[in-house]
Amino acid sequence: MKKKAVILSSGGLDSTTAMAIAKNEGFELFSLSFFYGQRHSYELNAAKKVAEAFGVTKHLVINLDLNKIGGSALTDNIEVPKSRTLISITGEIPVTYVPARNTIFLAHALAWAEVIKSFDIFIGVNAVDFSGYPDCRPEYISAFEQMANLATKAGVEGKTRLKIRTPLISMTKARIIKRGIELGVDYSLTHSCYDPDPEGRACGLCDSCFLRKKGFEEAELQDPAKYTDAL
Repeated sequence: MKKKAVILSSGGLDSTTAMAIAKNEGFELFSLSFFYGQRHSYELNAAKKVAEAFGVTKHLVINLDLNKIGGSALTDNIEVPKSRTLISITGEIPVTYVPARNTIFLAHALAWAEVIKSFDIFIGVNAVDFSGYPDCRPEYISAFEQMANLATKAGVEGKTRLKIRTPLISMTKARIIKRGIELGVDYSLTHSCYDPDPEGRACGLCDSCFLRKKGFEEAELQDPAKYTDAL
């Protein structure tokens, strides 16, 4: 029987590439997404399309209400930063950081992994071309993995060790894209923008759009994302 893997899927470029890597390694795929009160649902539509394209065993969407906590431009009445330089993006933790989001998501993934007897959780975090989020760093992932093996039945019984897999963590965005293309990823299915227009077209100016466009340019590939007419 195939080993099972829970894949955290936002419908974005990174999580989709992580899913492709898990599939290439022979895992049976269980896709996990969240409606957490983010600014739009386009990323969830993308996650659904990605799950269908990969033929996952199950795609689970969990509803959370992080609006009640707020504190982020993605969950609160705070403007999404636009037209920032690379130095600005990487020099500080931006307001698009959602407090404890990866911890919350990984905790749910851990619970599902226990139920389906999976010992591998894939998350598309990256510590090279990223927005400076503290929960994308290798030391954070290592600490969560240690906690997971202290907090679960499987970990305590010592039957196996649960692993938080981060295949993209040391890759540039261009390398991530190239790896995805090698594995047959259709990036037209993905959505990256923090602040799309009402038709779902990417703004082209937020940090996420900037890093995506930079990655495709450096990979010398055409970005299939739809951007607003002005861009």
